[in-house]
Amino acid sequence: MRRFRRLTLMLTLFVFLLAACDDSSAEIDDPNDNGDTSTDAENDENEEDTGPRERPEGATDHSTDEQDLWVSELAGPFEHPWSVAFLPDGRKLVTERPGRLQLVENGDLSEISGLPDIHSTNQGGLLDVSLHPDYDDNGWIYLTYSKPEDGGNQTSTAVARAQLDGTELTDLEELFVQDRYSGAGRHYGSRITWLDDGTFLVSVGDRGAEPPRAQDTSDHAGSVLRLHDDGSVPDDNPFVEDDDVLDEVYTFGNRNIQGMARDPDTDTVWASDHGPRGGDILYTIEAGNNYGWPIFTFGMDYSTGEPMDVTETQDPDELAEVTAPFHEFDPSHPPSGLVIVRGGHFDAWQGNILAGGLRTQEIRRLVLNDDAVEEEEAILSGELGRIRDVRQGPDGAIYVLPDTSDAMLYRVEAAE
Repeated sequence: MRRFRRLTLMLTLFVFLLAACDDSSAEIDDPNDNGDTSTDAENDENEEDTGPRERPEGATDHSTDEQDLWVSELAGPFEHPWSVAFLPDGRKLVTERPGRLQLVENGDLSEISGLPDIHSTNQGGLLDVSLHPDYDDNGWIYLTYSKPEDGGNQTSTAVARAQLDGTELTDLEELFVQDRYSGAGRHYGSRITWLDDGTFLVSVGDRGAEPPRAQDTSDHAGSVLRLHDDGSVPDDNPFVEDDDVLDEVYTFGNRNIQGMARDPDTDTVWASDHGPRGGDILYTIEAGNNYGWPIFTFGMDYSTGEPMDVTETQDPDELAEVTAPFHEFDPSHPPSGLVIVRGGHFDAWQGNILAGGLRTQEIRRLVLNDDAVEEEEAILSGELGRIRDVRQGPDGAIYVLPDTSDAMLYRVEAAE
């Protein structure tokens, strides 16, 4: 009997010790513990909110036809900002056209060093910023800018990439330089859009002074280019077998695309393009297309108010080689910044396009059907100034950068 009690006691003690060891192992080797010591607040800023929401402190209320909004100032001021990109840890990168790259963290700005040589004049300077789709693995940041000519006063549109180390860019690589330097300091294009195959598109403006360059396929001006992430030319680009067209060219006949974005649900790439005096248009970017500038345009000559001498028609259907635009902005809406809304509590806006406007100082919301814009609404008119960039962040909110000398970065949310 005593032996049985001792065996029972020993067995109970053994089970207790085994359970204690198991609990300790679970605490040390929990597969759900990834060692991330960042705070919930840091992570929440970069993840789409799915729970109940409160009106942000200091936000202003705005009403639209189908969606009430909260608009908040996040950071600034910036001097003529051009673009914003979102780092995985919730920080943001903002380019300033005078040639500065700012790191935004908890509302504070830190200037980043190590930029390429940039010539900032008129519309030129540091322009777009975009993260590689596999940024978590490779750390590449892509920049577009106006590159100065050696020993001259002319510039070209250029693309470079680098990595971020603290507040310094390292491993800077120049990936693309436009084949011809130009004066005038206008029409650099410069929006970057990534495709689902890992290549990227970049717009190059017609450079302003010689519109017919956009129809010259031996010239990068007035085109959209497609490149691999290292700057090399994909062998399936539409004109690689054509000796009369530069291999990088994906589309041509583009005037000055400053709004371009891919719909993540459909993979369709949309672009908003400036007309001369009127004629601002929206179209989809498709390989090999000629969008007509300047032999076709709805716009007019700045000085005379009449069709330009180089314009053959204001009806794109009269030119078999020209792809007609999907939509003309009427009234005129000089566009910059473009996003297709997906997620982010904007229930009434899903699939809508938001197109920023410079002179109009508003965002146009476009409701699409299969072959036309069925509704166009102006929002935030005159509230923020000239709109330079419109993006949807990883948290689902819309981020807006005005083009002013003391601009703030704004966050636009769907009101609860």
